Amino acid sequence: MRGFLTIWVVLGLCFFGITNSYADTKTAKPKGRYASIIVDTDNLDIIHARQIDEIRYPASLTKVMTLYLTFEAINAGTLKLNQKIKVSRTAARTAPTKLGLRAGQTVTVETLIKAVAVRSANDAAVVLAEHFAGSEEAFAIQMTQTARNLGMSRTTFKTANGLPHPEQVTTARDMAKLANAVLTHNKRHYHYFGLKSFSYGGRTHRNTNRLLTAREDVDGFKTGFTNASGYNLIVSATRDGRRLIAVVLGGASGASRNSHMSDLIDRGFDVMGLSPQTLSVNAVPRPQTVKSKKPKISTVPNVIRLRGQKTPIAVPAKTKSVLLPQGSWSIQLGQFETQDIARAHLQTVSLLPELNSAKPSIVSRGSGLSARMIGLSAQSARAACKKLEKSRHGCLIIGPSS
Repeated sequence: MRGFLTIWVVLGLCFFGITNSYADTKTAKPKGRYASIIVDTDNLDIIHARQIDEIRYPASLTKVMTLYLTFEAINAGTLKLNQKIKVSRTAARTAPTKLGLRAGQTVTVETLIKAVAVRSANDAAVVLAEHFAGSEEAFAIQMTQTARNLGMSRTTFKTANGLPHPEQVTTARDMAKLANAVLTHNKRHYHYFGLKSFSYGGRTHRNTNRLLTAREDVDGFKTGFTNASGYNLIVSATRDGRRLIAVVLGGASGASRNSHMSDLIDRGFDVMGLSPQTLSVNAVPRPQTVKSKKPKISTVPNVIRLRGQKTPIAVPAKTKSVLLPQGSWSIQLGQFETQDIARAHLQTVSLLPELNSAKPSIVSRGSGLSARMIGLSAQSARAACKKLEKSRHGCLIIGPSS
């Protein structure tokens, strides 16, 4: 097992790359909250990237590493699912969200796993940490070392549950690496991240990841939130035998984060050349659009490898309304609730070859924000809209006289 892990780590470093030192992460502080990434797990290509190496707070995404180490112990035979662990006074006093464990009681490992994966219970995470290392602080050192072994070069853990700590940081790229490691080494335990609910103490706890019920293709992973981090989410989804991992950090709300993630999933599969999914009646609502039709975007080339190449594709951080040159055309791509969601959408559609020479623009219109690509020829505008008008956000051509 150790030999296999060593080989995987070496290969992982080739794919993922190490771009920053451990010392850097100890002093770095986030300068923003939003970041997002989509990875095709078949070839580890990054098919969407936005500020993926910028330092962010992980919040409860931290618990994915806590469970990763728990699964590793089960694989090694040093821990069993039916094994009972005693709850300490420290664990019982952990701040919410929690399962409500009492000091002195015993809980099975499997119950703790479900509590962490489904309920995002902070007290259950501390019980596991103390069992492995004697204290949460000591366990966090193990977590960080494992992160280094997995190529997560910009991640430092200080807690087992993701409660706020100024030195506990990560990146969207590192969270994608962690999710891929779970799927690579612990696929037989991955189903815990996909449980829609579990019962304990006479109560049924629903999974905090609402996309599990909103979308048929999403089958697991984790939510997170603190005031400093914003609304975070990792998902993994499958379609036609293909799988992607997507990470969104720093959402403005749970609803807007879920809507943005759902949009990224669709666009990720579009880039992978897969047909759109028919959403269930419980699907997450989308931002208001100009036109709304079934989603389909033509396949575009992969842009970045997860090994760390830095092909610049991000929309500029400060996008503003720009006057159109006389005689130029533009396309309007929908209306959005926030600047971050609008910019992320502009970045995704900018990968279309018809929009290579276009410039992004975000215009305030009424209560929303209008996202546009400007400076196009009439032919390019029509060709781009022909592809994009089938997406959920629609596409509207704006002529020079508009």
